[in-house]
Amino acid sequence: MSATLPVDAVSAPATPESDAGTRERVLRLVAAQGPVSAAELAAQLDLTTTGIRRHLAVLESSDQIAVHVGVGVGPARRGRPARRYVATSRGQAALSHRYSELATQALRFLAETGGPAAVESFAEQRVRDLEQRLVAVVDAAGQDVTARARSLADGLTADGYAASARPVPGARAVQLCQGHCPVQDVAHEFPQLCEAEARAFSRILGVHVQRLATLAGGGHVCTTNIPTTAPTPAAPVLAPEGPTA
Repeated sequence: MSATLPVDAVSAPATPESDAGTRERVLRLVAAQGPVSAAELAAQLDLTTTGIRRHLAVLESSDQIAVHVGVGVGPARRGRPARRYVATSRGQAALSHRYSELATQALRFLAETGGPAAVESFAEQRVRDLEQRLVAVVDAAGQDVTARARSLADGLTADGYAASARPVPGARAVQLCQGHCPVQDVAHEFPQLCEAEARAFSRILGVHVQRLATLAGGGHVCTTNIPTTAPTPAAPVLAPEGPTA
């Protein structure tokens, strides 16, 4: 009789959307049952321990979970004790819909008191922190735009955006796809947040990018088109020659 394999060992390759959904389930379990180990999470979600550790690494790097420091749970065992995780305040906020409600109310107040320019200023300031964290990582990839886009996707994934960079068949372009957005609900009412993020991507990559779809706008992922070659300059227009003397 053949053994039953864990779900992620037999399913189709993970997509940014499925990764984001699984990661949220992991975070919810950590919040509800922490301190909890990778093996315990794997058993409850019917995934491999390796797959769980990949999600835990992303959640830990984005400060949504942390290794519990304290007396262990369960019977003592020989060898190195298993790392056990708990949700941080940032992780708890990521699970709370009330956080989105509060953020939306705050931006509404800002729009009423300061006008649209105040909201745009806030949106730019918000992405500045992200830009400062990622620019060095992207610059380390060199001048190739495709390599830079992949580095940007890796940096965004480490921040919990579940991002990937996908070449566009038949075109000199890469599509940056984000399967998760921490401000999706807020950006539905205030698209300035999405627009500021796209401008930050342009500055980081050094090319003009174009947003094709957003989660806030109803897309299944946020999609940004990134040209991998600079546009060819137009030929100069020559003035007609006058009559010769």
